Amino acid sequence: MARDDAPWKPSRLAALGRIGDLVENVTRPAMTRVVRRGFPYTAPTVPRGVEVPAEEERLGASYDTEWARRAPARFVRRGLVNGPIRWMVRSVASPSVYGTDRLSDPARRDDPPALIFAPNHHSHLDTALMATAVPEPWRSKLVVAAAADYFFDKRWKATLASLSLNAIPIDREVTGRKSSEMIKALVEDGWSLVIYPEGGRSPDGWGQDFKGGAAYLSSRTGAPVVPVFIDGTGSIFGKGAKRPRAGTTKVVFGRPLTAADGENTRRFSARIEAAVTALGDESLTDYWTARRRAARGESPRLTGPEYTGWRRQWALSERRALGTAGVRRRQKRRWPDLG
Repeated sequence: MARDDAPWKPSRLAALGRIGDLVENVTRPAMTRVVRRGFPYTAPTVPRGVEVPAEEERLGASYDTEWARRAPARFVRRGLVNGPIRWMVRSVASPSVYGTDRLSDPARRDDPPALIFAPNHHSHLDTALMATAVPEPWRSKLVVAAAADYFFDKRWKATLASLSLNAIPIDREVTGRKSSEMIKALVEDGWSLVIYPEGGRSPDGWGQDFKGGAAYLSSRTGAPVVPVFIDGTGSIFGKGAKRPRAGTTKVVFGRPLTAADGENTRRFSARIEAAVTALGDESLTDYWTARRRAARGESPRLTGPEYTGWRRQWALSERRALGTAGVRRRQKRRWPDLG
């Protein structure tokens, strides 16, 4: 019980109020002198009737990533990719990489050409996986096409993506002239590209129809497209997941593709999608079985069956049960036996 004659103590709020008043009294004279001096210490005044043009947008698709390809940033990125990023990928995803021998012909050239790697896309983990799985000589000069509206909407995200993964902003819906000109200049300078033809991560674990970005950029730059199938990242850290759950993944590289004479972007894009689909079948079966199915047009579709709701998820679990990729190291989820 409190004593009636105990001395009164001010509340914390009152104490903070006095501290605020003290700070204001100390800083007010300095701020007043700065305001009186005007420009350049304060923003310049604008005469009436004069319209000041809006500042040029420096984020999104307009973010300048040239600094990330200079020597200091490349040195830092090499340390990040070969150190923390590689360790994270191995500990979380345990990747197995196949098909790099299919790139041996261009790798043996005196001046290996730049390539466009076109993988399917289920997770943010895909980019870190590609940064470590792409073989040399392309890994050390690799840029990643990243969604301008997601990775470049804030300066800290843009800086982090550019420095760690050499990401460049690109519109996920349509490849604009500015983006294509930038990529063309990079390819001519020897840089290879990772671009996700689906345009975004899978919303439900199945693939999405390919857009024409990879085919268009290949036709524009002359760089061959390498189809890539990534298996397992969706169940480890798919869209909507709050944290990754360690498991296994598989990366399968295909043979480089180029557009045939007179082949338009739409048909070339369909051929790239068919190649990735065949690699997906190969990851679950074997090379010979996958090629026979592809020749008959019977490769299992990456987009999955045309079911809805739980039947589609059931089919996805059956597909994942066929292979080892994506299996979590904790107990697997099992569907109930309904007889």
